[in-house]
Amino acid sequence: MYLPERKLVNAMAEETPPTRGQVVASLKGQVYALVRACPAGKVTTYGWIGKALGYPRGARMIGWIMNESPEGVPAQRVINSKGELSGSRAFGQRGRMRKLLEAEGITFSEDERVDLKRYGWDPSRDLSSEELQGILADASAAAPVAPTPRLLNLILNDPASPFREETP
Repeated sequence: MYLPERKLVNAMAEETPPTRGQVVASLKGQVYALVRACPAGKVTTYGWIGKALGYPRGARMIGWIMNESPEGVPAQRVINSKGELSGSRAFGQRGRMRKLLEAEGITFSEDERVDLKRYGWDPSRDLSSEELQGILADASAAAPVAPTPRLLNLILNDPASPFREETP
């Protein structure tokens, strides 16, 4: 079952609490599981993924995680809240992200945006709570996806990150 970090630590009070690296590794797996659950021909947003995982202001953090997507994660389906392809740099060549989405039947407006009312998939809205919990539980049971040092540094130090380490 998915538990945000603070609940996870409380639930495991008698055990050794997980390190932040372990929590981030688990979070990466959950992000990728939700992206895999997004149906072909639909898109989701960084913010919707963050909200479904208990981080309603975590869009930026989800973007960092998506930048490290392994093979098999349909990263082209994650766009920004304006319907723009803000992660397209990660696809190696100009226009590749758009071509992948168009191949799934997604069309773009004249201003290069995806209509989120037509193509949007919000896991908090479009999955039942049982479906969402099942996806996250399966992800948590799978082998963790270790964060790179760069990702861990961003998540622990960026002012917008919910995992930011507080300095005394």
